[in-house]
Amino acid sequence: MQLVINVFQLAALYCLICCGYVLIYRASRVLNLAHGEFMAMGGYFLFTVTLSLFSDPIPAFIIACFLSLVLGFGVYFFLMRFMAGESVFAAVLVTVSLGILLRGVMTLIWTSQSWHPLQNMEIDNASHHLFEGAVISTFGIVMVLSAVILYLVLFLSFKFTRWGLRMRAVGEHPLLASQRGIGLHKFYALSWGLAVFSGGLAGMIQACDTGLEPSMFIIGLKAFPVVLVGGLDSLAGVIVGAFVVALAEILAIQYISPQASEVAPFAVLLFMLLIRPWGLFGTKEELERV
Repeated sequence: MQLVINVFQLAALYCLICCGYVLIYRASRVLNLAHGEFMAMGGYFLFTVTLSLFSDPIPAFIIACFLSLVLGFGVYFFLMRFMAGESVFAAVLVTVSLGILLRGVMTLIWTSQSWHPLQNMEIDNASHHLFEGAVISTFGIVMVLSAVILYLVLFLSFKFTRWGLRMRAVGEHPLLASQRGIGLHKFYALSWGLAVFSGGLAGMIQACDTGLEPSMFIIGLKAFPVVLVGGLDSLAGVIVGAFVVALAEILAIQYISPQASEVAPFAVLLFMLLIRPWGLFGTKEELERV
């Protein structure tokens, strides 16, 4: 039963991270390869807020989430907006360069030392015993609940709200959407803001659960196969892909070795590329775009 709990917690982490990949890709057809760095920045935002402003976890999380949202909007308006109309390859290279820059900034400001935001908040990441001896941490529960709430809000928003329908229209038919008076840049910026928010939230919770260090961005890289397994243009595919990759990773740890967990997501990705290159819930058209 502990194995099942571990799979759910890891899948929730991947869902939070990969939500951002899909939101940006659906809106602008750009693969954001700096998403792992945005995740780490969320953790550092939370650490800084708890160190200098609030030790209470609720306002600290709110302010850190707001900073992640602002970072996403800022990256689009001051950088990615100028890539509109350029080749997708050029935009992807910009995100790679941005990731390298963010890594340098994190090391410069916060050094390469490991930090623990919980020490500033003076709360414990207690273990909770579930049925049949299974254990999950407090922030493991927070991770799962955050992923469930985020995806429910996104699914309902895309189906029933005006901005959600317009964001879908921008992603599916940008020319037609612009002809109907929908501001493309506004919704591209919104997709970047929400993506960095979701990635940053994952980084905050993970920092509270296991600690914070610049190498956290590697988790974002490990999560990338989840998007390709599920389908680049499908939020529902992310959920299925997250469970498939998480299960493979946990089984590799359990029955092979902890080091095998680094390889497991990419092994699943290679297998998926051989049998269904566009992913479980993706479309064949997206393969051509990539």
